[in-house]
Amino acid sequence: MCHSTDSRPPASPTVTGEVAGHGPLEITAADGNRFSAFRATPSVPNGRAVLLLPDVRGLHPFYRELALRFAEAGFHTLVMDYYGRSAGTGPRDDDFDGLAHLDLLEPAHVETDAAAALDALRDAGPVYSVGFCLGGGYSWRLAGAGLRLAGSVGFYGSPVFVGDRTADISSPILMLLAGDDVATPQRDFDAFAATLDEAGKDVRMHVYEGAPHSFFDRAFAEWQDACTDAWHRLLAFTGAES
Repeated sequence: MCHSTDSRPPASPTVTGEVAGHGPLEITAADGNRFSAFRATPSVPNGRAVLLLPDVRGLHPFYRELALRFAEAGFHTLVMDYYGRSAGTGPRDDDFDGLAHLDLLEPAHVETDAAAALDALRDAGPVYSVGFCLGGGYSWRLAGAGLRLAGSVGFYGSPVFVGDRTADISSPILMLLAGDDVATPQRDFDAFAATLDEAGKDVRMHVYEGAPHSFFDRAFAEWQDACTDAWHRLLAFTGAES
């Protein structure tokens, strides 16, 4: 199970200010696709930006709220939806069947839409991709898509979505993994990290032993220390926290 509408993201341990503004928008990609997005701007910018890549359900409430948490930490933040081509720009709540649209989603679609989303963030400074589950794998993939990302973070993503972009990865990779992930076995993450390391890529991996898939959630009271640690690792990776 990925994040549901009952899930709530943990706040950053480093809050620099309030959310100056937020709201939905639609973006047009280079191929004419229109897709939904959500933007949050910080009152105290840290000179960095984040492109959030959600799980299989696309742009649903968990990620809109997570965008606010990133803005409170100083990041200009934008969340993109995946399914404009197959599902239009309607809501992505718990009634939305993301799996029904996943088979129609191609890696080229994600890259094309991400390029358009990144254009809306470039003026905010270096941009990092941060993804969860499906988005975690695609976040790592975008590090090899020639999009000039400063780095790519994936929470419990699947390396299978990186695919043919593995050799092209040119920006640093951070892997924040659930030790008890039922979606992807640890050996797959180990093999992916080893491949990147052998190729001289900048890859960093941390496993939260015993943590379940989608542990980054205030509902998992027993994993709040892991959530805080993940925030610190992410902030350090982006240079927002020394």
